[in-house]
Parts: sequence; structure tokens; C-alpha cells
Amino acid sequence: MGGFATSRPASIGLCAFLSFLNLFAFLLAVGAERRRSTGKVVPDEYDDRSYCLYDTDASTVYGVSALFVLLLQQAIVTAATRCLCFGPALSSRGCAVAAFVLSWTTFLIAEACLIGGSVRNAKHTKYLGYYMKHDLVSCATLRKGVFAAAAAMMLINLVASLVYYWSYSKAATGGFMKHQNEVGVGMTDYGLDMGVSGP
Repeated sequence: MGGFATSRPASIGLCAFLSFLNLFAFLLAVGAERRRSTGKVVPDEYDDRSYCLYDTDASTVYGVSALFVLLLQQAIVTAATRCLCFGPALSSRGCAVAAFVLSWTTFLIAEACLIGGSVRNAKHTKYLGYYMKHDLVSCATLRKGVFAAAAAMMLINLVASLVYYWSYSKAATGGFMKHQNEVGVGMTDYGLDMGVSGP
């Protein structure tokens, strides 16, 4: 019953804020995908070696920023629902449990893509060899689609997180309201009985 007493109804403002964070992280991931670092083989002007010249590391900055924004969003959802570990029991609420699992699964996949993509994008090859070698045709770069996969997982995570939070709040509030009504009816009956039994 202690869980019911501390439960709160779903907040539209919190849902809007969670949506904002997730969509902001989504836009950062899309920006990271579009600004992936590219490199080209160029000769060194001081010796006969060649090396890779990369254009920008903006993708890494976007990726890391998206990682922390998504982490903040997931932390808020976890705090608002107490990670499904405290408060009213929802083991019988299949929708809430399924959304909880999907939310965490997509979150972990998105974070893995963001971490891996950011690290790989920031890793630059320096010297590749000498002019006369024939394998200096390209430079190591991040594969296309890593940040895009993270962005896709974020959209699924947003839907799952909102469904999870809303289902949790609905179950918690329903239980609290039921408990309140039961107490109210009991007190009324007690008052009526006292009135009848009196002299």
C-alpha cells in the first residue's frame, strides 16, 4: 500500500519533456550521420610518405551529445517509474512490462551505436605508406548507417518509453484511487453504524 500512497498520475508536461529530449537526441544522431568524417590520401610535403587527411570531427561531437541527451531521457523515465522495482506491482500488466523491456533494449542498442560510431569516427589513420605502394586508395572511416541505426532506435525508444510511463502511471493511479475509495466507504459505514447503535 505504501507504493499506492506515493504514486502519481501521468504528467503531460513530463511526457512532452521526454519527447523533446528524445527528438533532440534523434536530430543530433541524424546530424552525426550526415557529418561523418571522410579522409583522403595525400602526400607528405616533407618526405616520401603518404597519410590520410580528414575533414572534420563534428560527427563525434554530435554523437557524444546525442548519447548524453538520450541517457538523461532514460534516467528521467527510470526515476519517474522507479524502474518498475518499487511502488505498485505491475507483473500482471503485460503492456507496461513489454514496453519496459523494449524501452531498455532500444536504449542500449542506441547507446552502443552512438559510442561505437563516435569512437570509430574519431579514430584517424595517420601514415599509410610510401608513394610507390598501390594500397593507398582510401582511408579508414566510419561505416555509413551506424548513427542512422541509433536514430531509428531512438524513435522506437520514445514510443516504448511513453507507453511504459503512461501504463505505469495509469496502473499506479488506479490502485491509489481504489484504495482511497475503499477507505472512504469504510468510514461512512462506520459513521452510519455508530448513528444507528446509539441510544
